[in-house]
Amino acid sequence: MNEDLKVNLSGLPRDYLDAGASENLSAAVSSQVPVVEPEPELVVNPWDIVLCTSGTLISCENAIVVLIIFHNPSLRAPMFLLIGSLALADLLAGIGLIINFVFAYLLQSEATKLVTIGLIVASFSASVCSLLAITVDRYLSLYYALTYHSERTVTFTYVMLIMLWGTSICLGLLPVMGWNCLRDESTCSVVRPLTKNNAAILSVSFLFMFALMLQLYIQICKIVMRHAHQIALQHHFLATSHYVTTRKGVSTLAIILGTFAACWMPFTLYSLIADYTYPSIYTYATLLPATYNSIINPVIYAFRNQEIQKALCLICCGCVPSSLSQRARSPSDV
Repeated sequence: MNEDLKVNLSGLPRDYLDAGASENLSAAVSSQVPVVEPEPELVVNPWDIVLCTSGTLISCENAIVVLIIFHNPSLRAPMFLLIGSLALADLLAGIGLIINFVFAYLLQSEATKLVTIGLIVASFSASVCSLLAITVDRYLSLYYALTYHSERTVTFTYVMLIMLWGTSICLGLLPVMGWNCLRDESTCSVVRPLTKNNAAILSVSFLFMFALMLQLYIQICKIVMRHAHQIALQHHFLATSHYVTTRKGVSTLAIILGTFAACWMPFTLYSLIADYTYPSIYTYATLLPATYNSIINPVIYAFRNQEIQKALCLICCGCVPSSLSQRARSPSDV
């Protein structure tokens, strides 16, 4: 009788009450059991894998050049110091790309982002500046051929190295010292955490250095053509021989400058017109060719050099091929 009264007072059927009680009991039990959420899967961007692979190739290739120049006392001329500077800068750039991949997926923090982007900016800046310094050195070696091998040239080379590395380190420290967009995403460039103004300064500086290199290489072409013509007259070469030698020299310079422009110009121009709102695929597509320049540099500037070829042969096989020891330097070897 009392149970029926209770049901009538509640105004609900007994079956409904029993179902509600079971639901409450299940909820109470489930609230006491800890819920284990599945860990999110680590999704790796294929573009990052390609950049990391490129960085590994850059590091291995340029490490060989650095070791050859460092362990060979005969390679201490200004030209080899500048080639060593280029190889060291590209080596650091490759290491920076590898560290960027590791930090992006394993150690994500603002500090690691700033350190990584600072290393990449400094190393690539030093690489481009070293290319400009090599161009200046080549021009001086041809224009001042009689006085080039002097103490003044060595001093000037050390001054160039100090200036280019000092400038590059300062550019790399700018994001670390606070010039970044981590606090204001609206100021970000295509490469986060670089600001739009920072990227614009780097791009304009590159265009200025490219214009200077272009002017120097035009002057080098004129000197090479004049030297080849004088050699042809002294040795009574045929006009066709003079033409072939001059064409080889000009072609070499065109390949050097064309490769540099093809690698860096897309990313430079894109950094000027784009910002963080643009799709990231465009950033990857223009940045990747820029890294290829650090892969090509050892082939153009180091492994084509006769002295470095001899040192590499000595390290690998302990001998110098007769083709290298008897090879004479021609005006096309610029």
